Amino acid sequence: MSLPSDDAFEMLSADSLRRLVIDLSQRLHSLEDQVSQLADQLETAETSQAALQVENQELRDEIARLKNLPPRPPFKPSGMEKATEREVRKSGGPSRRRGAKRDRDRVTREEVLTTKAPTGSRFKGYETVLVRELAISSEVVRYRRERWLTPEGKTIIAPLPAGLLGGFGANLRRFCLVLHAQGQVTTERLTLILNGIGMEISKRQVVRILTSRLDGFIEEDQAVLRAGLATAPFISVDDTGARHARRDGITTQIGGADFTVFRTGRSKSRLNFLSLLRAGREDYVINDAALDYMRRRKVAPDVVAYLAAHPKTLLTSQMAWYEHLVALRIDVFDRTLLREVSEGALWGAVRHYGLMENTVVVSDDAGQFRVPNHALCWVHAERLLQKLMPKTPQQARKIEKIRDEIWTLYRDLKLWKLTPAEADCPMLAKRFDNIFTQLTGYNDLDQLLARLHRRKHELLKVLERPETPLHTNASENDLRACVTKRRISGGTMSIDGRQARDVMLGLMKTCRKLGISFFVYLGDRLGLNQSAGRVPFLPDLVAGQPV
Repeated sequence: MSLPSDDAFEMLSADSLRRLVIDLSQRLHSLEDQVSQLADQLETAETSQAALQVENQELRDEIARLKNLPPRPPFKPSGMEKATEREVRKSGGPSRRRGAKRDRDRVTREEVLTTKAPTGSRFKGYETVLVRELAISSEVVRYRRERWLTPEGKTIIAPLPAGLLGGFGANLRRFCLVLHAQGQVTTERLTLILNGIGMEISKRQVVRILTSRLDGFIEEDQAVLRAGLATAPFISVDDTGARHARRDGITTQIGGADFTVFRTGRSKSRLNFLSLLRAGREDYVINDAALDYMRRRKVAPDVVAYLAAHPKTLLTSQMAWYEHLVALRIDVFDRTLLREVSEGALWGAVRHYGLMENTVVVSDDAGQFRVPNHALCWVHAERLLQKLMPKTPQQARKIEKIRDEIWTLYRDLKLWKLTPAEADCPMLAKRFDNIFTQLTGYNDLDQLLARLHRRKHELLKVLERPETPLHTNASENDLRACVTKRRISGGTMSIDGRQARDVMLGLMKTCRKLGISFFVYLGDRLGLNQSAGRVPFLPDLVAGQPV
């Protein structure tokens, strides 16, 4: 039905106009009803589609489990850190810049290349070209050691150079350690490379080079951990799977701004983590820190009183600690009680040796890392939103809204870290409350927000300690070397092999954080650097001592 023209409207009577208006109104209401029905049908279809996607993924996971296939990959990164980093840099944050290489100051050899010129040519000087070259060759060195017989009848023999091991020189040892630890080259391939260069060597000998006579490195690595735990304002921690002696284990990473260490064991419990924080010591100590820890863990008051009243407070081994508990008639067969009092004694030992006095522990909320002065990683907290499975478009929109609010607050916290101002802390804390106390009507989302709000103090630790990082990205970056080595080389079989892997990876990461070449560091420690500019003792650099 077409509408009449303007002239036709003037010729219509009032009744005709009234009927025309009523008819158009009815048509409009009919169209609105149709649009409403289509919207309802679309929402129903979207809901059904979301439910089918969830069901389809569950069936896929079940099929993969029954077929012993690898599980689906974890949730992909949310992008919160990268997105906010771009905004922080635009607002004046630091950015990394690359400078030009200055090879002219590093020339080690100069050669003059000549050419034949026609008669009558004039010499116009030289055209300089800088070329980077590497000299690798196999050598067999015969050392003729002087022997002297003193008047007293004692024989004196000239000492061998430092760094020799079983007929192999320090340069070869450095080459093997760098390729294996930093280059992630397996022992089989390393053996093939060396034999290809002209070095007659077996895999067993390569393994001996990689795992033997590392006492100096082991001591320095342990000292790095002690210096870091004694002086670092924060540490970030994480762990990953490891294989040792054909059994599953756990490699724990402990790192700060200037150091990293790795320790591999069979357990990822809090007991194991606290024992690592003792930095190589075996003591159990009952002091105020230990007793406070036990009270926070709600250990029975009479047990705490027994331990506090006994004059013996320092036990030098685990067996001595158990004997002490038996002497106090504490039930050592109560596994929960034994674990809690042992955790307290371990924490007492950590504090007894001046470690972790004011150090913040930043983690991904794994239970074993929840120790005093703990902070949570924002990236892992925000990642929990990805695990929600919305059933309706409205629920998906609510999640998206909360995510945008969290991203905005996270960006502002990063900006605040650049120029901390105590006056802004109440405002940021109030914004945190506004985000994590709101009720959306989506039950799973509301429960997650309430759960995160209960961890407010740990998520906003940065307002109290601005130097504390907001995430554990540094730990995940450090552990990437362990994961790569596990995938390429598998596991270790001997205790020496496991210790060598942890120590070399830790020293390599520490050198990188301190701006020291790992290759130069190894040469220095193996006696190849006899000049005055030696690499300082790494724990001194970690502790910030003048060298």
